Amino acid sequence: MAKTSWLERNKRKAETVKKYAALRAELKAKRDYAGLAALPRDASPTRVVNRCKMSGRRRGYLRKFGVSRMTFREAALNGLIPGMTKASW
Repeated sequence: MAKTSWLERNKRKAETVKKYAALRAELKAKRDYAGLAALPRDASPTRVVNRCKMSGRRRGYLRKFGVSRMTFREAALNGLIPGMTKASW
């Protein structure tokens, strides 16, 4: 499990991105790069990290399922993901 502070920091970044989304789009349309630079650093959407919904892990994240590779494997082996079966040949 990821540290709670990391999860909270990521939530705060996501809220900041949402807050400044319209203003960023307006400034980008005007090509006002000085105005963009004046915005808070966390207002950029690239600062938000994809994290596993179960464990909070950021590395090995599978977008389609929203979890990390290890959580995905556990869930698949336990039969929690419909249609997933262990390969055998």
